[in-house]
Amino acid sequence: MKIAIVHDWLTNMGGAENSLLAMHEAYPEAPIYTSVYDPDNMPLFKGLDIRTTWLQKLPKSLRSLHKFFPILRIWAFKSLDLREYDLILSSSSAESKNVRKKSGAQHICYCYTPIRYYWSHYAEYRKNPGFGWLNGVVRLALPFLVPVGRKHDFRAAQNVDHFIGISYAVQSRIQHYYQKEALVIHPPVDVERFFLLAEPVKRSGFIMVGRQVPYKRMDLAVAACTRLNLPLTLFGDGSEHARLVKIAGPTIKFVKHASNETIALALKASEGFIFPGEEDFGIVQVESLAAGTPVIAYAKGGALDIHEKDVTAIFFYEQTEEALIAAIGQLQGHTFDKSLLEKQASLFTKEHFICSLQSAILTKIPLV
Repeated sequence: MKIAIVHDWLTNMGGAENSLLAMHEAYPEAPIYTSVYDPDNMPLFKGLDIRTTWLQKLPKSLRSLHKFFPILRIWAFKSLDLREYDLILSSSSAESKNVRKKSGAQHICYCYTPIRYYWSHYAEYRKNPGFGWLNGVVRLALPFLVPVGRKHDFRAAQNVDHFIGISYAVQSRIQHYYQKEALVIHPPVDVERFFLLAEPVKRSGFIMVGRQVPYKRMDLAVAACTRLNLPLTLFGDGSEHARLVKIAGPTIKFVKHASNETIALALKASEGFIFPGEEDFGIVQVESLAAGTPVIAYAKGGALDIHEKDVTAIFFYEQTEEALIAAIGQLQGHTFDKSLLEKQASLFTKEHFICSLQSAILTKIPLV
């Protein structure tokens, strides 16, 4: 069985790209097709068989703007010639599921979510698109562009034979927006590297890690910890960075650029990890558990797949400063068993992901 793996774009590393690497480890002979590829930003993909669309031929200055032109990506993926493959495994939160297949071939889509700004989170994106001074223009354009995008995205989903979602929240969205059933396989997390870190003498302060964008609601944590006069360190950058700095008190620290090792050590030394947004899954929550650090999580989305209430996390149920403050107080008054945190994290290893993926594909497409 000849297999091709297709991914939306390869321009920066994230959870989807780590999942893609695990897919390739499961099927090392499969080439990886993608819309555009920036090898300078993707050292882990060096030496792999990466094949791009015609978008790669654009000048680099234009190539970097590819995310603004979804219709071009649809055309680019449809132009790929994948007729030699029996199975197409797409890794998608955008347009890669638009690829065409030969008659009799199968298309399995590992879906990170139906496109958020078309479907589940359209209202939030229209309210705050995250484009800074261009927000006004984007708000005016979205009502005209999104219906067209939804039409293309729904049509592409109907050509997928089998969906796999990264969480039960995503499974529900696939059923609701695409009217398709989906299996759930959680994405892989490199938990072992946290187990090897030495235990800190004392844990203190709170931590957040990730892109500082509106839907992650980092503003709630900054406001709550400022009000409580508690130390909070935010690792990352994004469109919300300037606003977060503006509302932050003296106990809030920002680190824009940090190595994975620095972040891992910070997770290990923290009293708690704050996760106030609704995520499709939320890999960094698993990393926090692997570091022996409990989580304060908004009880929606992927957090419900990851945590056992009051065992690995304190949940809060409204995205308000007051609800988060109450949850912080609960965590400070609660004792967590570090071994149970690590045990929960061990459910999301790369090995588990690969075995689950291979088993699912064998079930859907028996080898002959």
